[in-house]
Amino acid sequence: MASGLTAKKLASEIAVTMYDFDPNATTSTAVAWVDMKDFTKFMVGVMRTVGTSTMTLILRAATTNAGANVQTIVTKTISDSPDAVGDYIFEECVAEQIAAVAASSGYALRYLACYLSFATGTDEAAVMYIRSGAKFQYDELTADYVS
Repeated sequence: MASGLTAKKLASEIAVTMYDFDPNATTSTAVAWVDMKDFTKFMVGVMRTVGTSTMTLILRAATTNAGANVQTIVTKTISDSPDAVGDYIFEECVAEQIAAVAASSGYALRYLACYLSFATGTDEAAVMYIRSGAKFQYDELTADYVS
């Protein structure tokens, strides 16, 4: 690479976060709320880590990162539920879908969450959020998280 040139890195173009989802319930539960203010695309990946029961997945938007004024953006119809450890599925939405629901609901929707439910409360999953179409790109938009 020539001196003075920098390589575009994927980690500076997308924001990826991962979550261990262990709700200990059968109700639809938010995995995590993320701010979509500076992003135009969102995709969630869900991989089964424990259990075999059926699963539902809903993408919902809200006016706060605490989930106020929640509105459904996308409901994933799962014809063949990921019912074995290692099975995984994806769902996505774009800013235009969120804007359309915001316009019809009258709420300024900015935060997004994946809601999951399992038919068996002891089932678990690993969940990955990918936000892209970043308004501002910078090193380590996707960063390591080690506690």
